[in-house]
Amino acid sequence: MKYRKLGTTDLDVSVICLGTMTWGEQNNQDDGFEQMDYAFERGINFFDTAEVYSIPTRAETYGKTEEIIGNWFAQNNKRKDVILATKICAKSEGNSWIRDGGPNLIFDKKNINAAIDGSLKRLKTDYIDLYQLHAPERKVPKFGKLDFEYDPEDSWVELEEVLSCLQDLVKQGKVRHIGVSNETPWGVMKYMKLSEEKNLPRMMSIQNVYSLVNRIFDIHNSEVSIRENCGLLAYSPLAGGRLSGKYLGGKNPPNTRFTLWASRFDRHNTMRGEIAIEKYVNLAHKLGIAPSTFANAFVNDRPFVTSNIIGATKMDQLKENIDSIDITLTDDILQEIEDIHLYDPNPCV
Repeated sequence: MKYRKLGTTDLDVSVICLGTMTWGEQNNQDDGFEQMDYAFERGINFFDTAEVYSIPTRAETYGKTEEIIGNWFAQNNKRKDVILATKICAKSEGNSWIRDGGPNLIFDKKNINAAIDGSLKRLKTDYIDLYQLHAPERKVPKFGKLDFEYDPEDSWVELEEVLSCLQDLVKQGKVRHIGVSNETPWGVMKYMKLSEEKNLPRMMSIQNVYSLVNRIFDIHNSEVSIRENCGLLAYSPLAGGRLSGKYLGGKNPPNTRFTLWASRFDRHNTMRGEIAIEKYVNLAHKLGIAPSTFANAFVNDRPFVTSNIIGATKMDQLKENIDSIDITLTDDILQEIEDIHLYDPNPCV
């Protein structure tokens, strides 16, 4: 395994991060335990979760993923060996069953305190290594949207207040470091400026979507990420599993997210995307590399990536994803990737 510093902290996180959002829905607790055991044996020391997991979010499974992780910690006493990241959700995610729900689901002191205490209880720990804002309260493009649509009536908790509330958690020892997710360059830089000017906690990472077929981060956030030392925690590196090639030709394998919830993940499923995905899958086969391994290897070595958040429902998928850490893509291969990319940039957003 390879490791990189998380922002400006002294934490060395594995370049492969174990994503967990299927545990409690597509995977049960035994599955989650098996994945954590195997990932840990392979050198992964970084786990990412969220209060709203499992996905797709619903009242019946709210917090289930955190509970599974907490039960694993209780069983094996490995909490101190894992760098644990979780997230607090906001009103933009529309989860009416969380806290007060609806428009009251905001990043104020009441909600932040309730969210962290709930996560700590479910995770059976007294601290979180990286506490992330799951998505901005502001109306910003995300989850398949590209264009910013200005709304003069839009409102949100002022970012300085958010940082002040998070600072209280740091002072209490409940949180070590903080990060953002689904954030824009303006948001990252605004947080950075406030942190410096007001002596408030610094954002150490940005968790946004990134894959061979969605490289919006290259344009929007890559320079900010590198120059501000706020590395990307890349999620959906396989475009919801589509870059594995298992859906090509109209296939619908059982117990997969597109078969179960096609509309929930349709941003990864486009006609243009299928054309590009087939090209990448064919290139992987030509090189003798499993398509999933190939796609993850590309993400792993991007200069702005701190860690690549993989996810799997089956152990053979997990192994293929982790195996990407041993693959180095040559300049010639990277040029072939770039040729495909330039033909149709970002076909799955």
